Amino acid sequence: MASTMNPPTGISSEGNPPKGIDGTPLVDIQSSQDERNIAIDKVGVKKVKYPIQVRERDNGPQHSVGTFTLTVDLPKEFKGTHMSRFLEVLAEHNNDVSVETIPDILTKLRDRLHADTAHLEVDFTLFRGKAAPVTKKVGMMGYEVGFIAAGGKLNEFWLRLVVPITTLCPCSKEISSFGAHNQRGYVSVKVKPQGKLWLEDVIDMIESAGSAQLYPVLKRPDEKFVTEQAYSNPRFVEDMVREVALAFDREDRVAAYEIEVENHESIHDHNAYAYLARVK
Repeated sequence: MASTMNPPTGISSEGNPPKGIDGTPLVDIQSSQDERNIAIDKVGVKKVKYPIQVRERDNGPQHSVGTFTLTVDLPKEFKGTHMSRFLEVLAEHNNDVSVETIPDILTKLRDRLHADTAHLEVDFTLFRGKAAPVTKKVGMMGYEVGFIAAGGKLNEFWLRLVVPITTLCPCSKEISSFGAHNQRGYVSVKVKPQGKLWLEDVIDMIESAGSAQLYPVLKRPDEKFVTEQAYSNPRFVEDMVREVALAFDREDRVAAYEIEVENHESIHDHNAYAYLARVK
């Protein structure tokens, strides 16, 4: 449990106040008393770019760059928080960001900033080597993913992913003498795991729900395969959100989820959209 003891007014919680080059003590304004009697739910730093190592399901750690939001609650007695301490805590973890290390980061934030609850959000690009369906040519596929976590009075952990897929319109296929319009869709999910659920596991579930997958490298035999696969497997945006929900419902390691699907329509001047949320 994080300490909730308040440091003396105007004195740094790190001990004696530091001194300037002339020996004069530097007053800690952030810790001074605030008279408005209003606590703040979240205060901290956003858009912090920091190198990270992310643990992969099938390989060793992958190096990436994370964009962090780090916050804590601020008691009504304090005028402000100490921004530098968020970065200090982040620097103490050897760039390792994972399900295992995030609880320790949150605990240190609470302790260092005398808070009841700490929050962490980080977004980054996860790269996977992906082979084409026929020629097996391998390229690197990037996925926008992240973690959302809270520790203290509120304990939560979520995975966040955006996975691109191909969808082909069932209506267009049904009413046309030949051909059908297709588009790139984006499946955005928040998943609350129970047990060890890898980001790659969630990506696999989502990609299998589309009309066809996206690939970084496609030769002509691969393009023929993907085009025909999509034509044989049409999906409305409503189909997509339901298929992903079914995949999550079958997975015991998924405790709760939110799903958004947005298709960038190829023959309309608007996007198709569907949303579904469920707690098991």
